[in-house]
Amino acid sequence: MTQSVEIGDRIADKSSQPDERIVRDWMGPEAFEHWVELRSWIDASYPGLFEPDWLYGGKKRGWSLRYKKTKAFCTLLPAYRLFSVLVVLGRAEREKFDARRYSWSPQLVKLYDEAHAYPDGKWLTVPILSEDDRLEVKELMSMKRPALSCG
Repeated sequence: MTQSVEIGDRIADKSSQPDERIVRDWMGPEAFEHWVELRSWIDASYPGLFEPDWLYGGKKRGWSLRYKKTKAFCTLLPAYRLFSVLVVLGRAEREKFDARRYSWSPQLVKLYDEAHAYPDGKWLTVPILSEDDRLEVKELMSMKRPALSCG
C-alpha cells in the first residue's frame, strides 16, 4: 500500500541524498526556481564561505540542505510542491528584527511572533512562495551575516 503524497511532505528516502533533479521533480518548477535563485544568491553573496551539507532528519523531516560556517546560517527545506527556509534568529538578530518590525510583511511578523524562542534563538521556517518572500529571507540572512560581495 503506497501512501499518498501531500504538499509540504519532505524528501524522505534515506538511501541517498537528493540531487538537483530529484529536488526539482519533488518541488515542482515554481518552487525549484526559488531554490535555484536563493542558492545562487548565497553563492554570490558569500563566495567560498559555506560548504552546503545535506542532512537527513528522519522520515518526518527528510532531507534538508544546511549552510553553516561556525554557526548555522540557514537551512533550505525542499518539500513536495513547496520550498521553505529555516533561519534561526539569535538575540542580536531578534533585536534587529524588532527594530524594523513594521517594515516586514505581516506574514513574516506573524511567523516571527508565533515562533517558539529556544535558548539559541527563534527558529523561523519561512515558506518561499514569491519573489517578495525570497527578498525578505535574504534580508533575514543578511542580518545574521552581512554579505561579502554585492550578490
